[in-house]
Amino acid sequence: MTPDATSSSMNPSPLSLKGRRALVTGGNTGIGAAIAQSLATNGANVAVNYVTNAQAAEAVVQGCRDLGSDSFSIAADVSQADAVERMFQMVRSRYGGLDVLINNAGIDGPPNLVWDAKRSDWLRVLEVNLCGAFYCMQQALVDMIARRSGVIINITSVHETMPWKCFSAYAAAKAGLSMLSKTAALEAAPHNVRILAVAPGVVQTTINENLWEKPKLRDQLLEKIPLHRMAQPEEIGALVAWLASDAARYQTGSTVFVDGGLTLYS
Repeated sequence: MTPDATSSSMNPSPLSLKGRRALVTGGNTGIGAAIAQSLATNGANVAVNYVTNAQAAEAVVQGCRDLGSDSFSIAADVSQADAVERMFQMVRSRYGGLDVLINNAGIDGPPNLVWDAKRSDWLRVLEVNLCGAFYCMQQALVDMIARRSGVIINITSVHETMPWKCFSAYAAAKAGLSMLSKTAALEAAPHNVRILAVAPGVVQTTINENLWEKPKLRDQLLEKIPLHRMAQPEEIGALVAWLASDAARYQTGSTVFVDGGLTLYS
């Protein structure tokens, strides 16, 4: 605290995103859908990106609209730079700009030991999880830097620090995204733009249904989580909304783990 800081300047800001313009990549299912819902709940207008399952994207959009959000969906493969550019043109046309970018789109790829992995499969994971986030960040930062305002949150994973056998591409991409977040945060901070990473642990979504529906596998997994339960997507969404708000205005350049203590096990 500086000597001339006043008590009013130190008061926490309320969690409000009223009027903020947000884009959530991979926002049609799972964690992305929960993030979109949480942003809308707190007043943001939310663009929902998807690649497949347009019906799911429209369901998320309708849920956001029911909360008063000016929400719409955009089909775009974030691994393609030209598709990302067109997506941002649509966002600018609709909203006039972007205040919050959530890079959530990601895949884990087929499981393989490093020496058995197909080059095309390995590269595809990096193209979506790492390059896709980079392309979106570039587009968002052009506007945010000029406006001297904005927040970017990249969804990584506990596997940015924890190895994951048979998923080397996923772990490498998430580790890379963590360092990309930190480097970009350092560059953007003088322009009043915040960049963070959020690293979920095990989240109960349909993607990992094969784990939590089988009692033996579920019990083995829960033994590694100090809180002894999986996260719900809404818990990730609530954290992301808080980080995107002015209540977290002093947060930048770090990874926020939301894993029930799983990284303590490692």
